[in-house]
Amino acid sequence: MSKQELPVLDLAGACCTPMAREPLGETDAAELARMFKALSDPVRLRLLSLIASHEGGEACVCDLIGPFDVSQPTISHHLKVLREAGLVGSERRGTWVYYWVLPVALNRLSTLLQAPVSTATRT
Repeated sequence: MSKQELPVLDLAGACCTPMAREPLGETDAAELARMFKALSDPVRLRLLSLIASHEGGEACVCDLIGPFDVSQPTISHHLKVLREAGLVGSERRGTWVYYWVLPVALNRLSTLLQAPVSTATRT
């Protein structure tokens, strides 16, 4: 599937209310926990950062192996976890697979963690 064939998602329905305003429902909590669990590994967090900051917004798996002191199969496993958690998309092009961050997922995570607006500052 090429990126041109990807469905357009409704961003309004994909985001959730910040926890400070409304408690999470069971389904949202399970989905978001899967995303946070995927990001709880330092290698996966770095991979997501590398992909997001890569020129053009996508990175070939061949560009993601060098910065780590782990094997290529281990990198592939971590990328699979990120993909299954809904944080990255991927597409095979010839012998290489290209990855990009899914903005809807990052928006959902950041919206959830928005701090309440308050006039009092607490530390």
